[in-house]
Amino acid sequence: MFSTVRYFVKTSIIFLIVGILTGFYMLIAQNILKTGFTQDIISAHTHIILVGSIIMMIMGVALWFFPRAEKTDKRYNPNIIWTSYWMMTIATSLRYIFQIAASFTEFESSGLMITFASFFQALGVILFFYSMWGRIRPIGSHIREAKGEEF
Repeated sequence: MFSTVRYFVKTSIIFLIVGILTGFYMLIAQNILKTGFTQDIISAHTHIILVGSIIMMIMGVALWFFPRAEKTDKRYNPNIIWTSYWMMTIATSLRYIFQIAASFTEFESSGLMITFASFFQALGVILFFYSMWGRIRPIGSHIREAKGEEF
């Protein structure tokens, strides 16, 4: 497993732990403290797990398992992959922080900051899969399919 994949996978695990701890806080707030929680915490919890953990794990595993880029592939670029990693990591972290802050304070521009971070999450995913597009191709399975084998 090469370093870019390890970064995606380990960051994914860190986001999962943060999401689990956030969920645990939500349980304590609701069931023990009886204070409840805001929609912002629900959204922060959901996005740190779904985007930060699940999507980044998918990205890392795709980078690891998909066939190498062909020499003629003009889209695949390791620098784009690194850029998408940093965009996803920073944007997901900021979105989480802004949403948690918005749930506890009257931060007037939190909506704008959350939207800004979300835009960069989406852009990170789009850049990643733009660069990976040529690596999504058959390696041997098209030959077996031509012989009539079904999967």
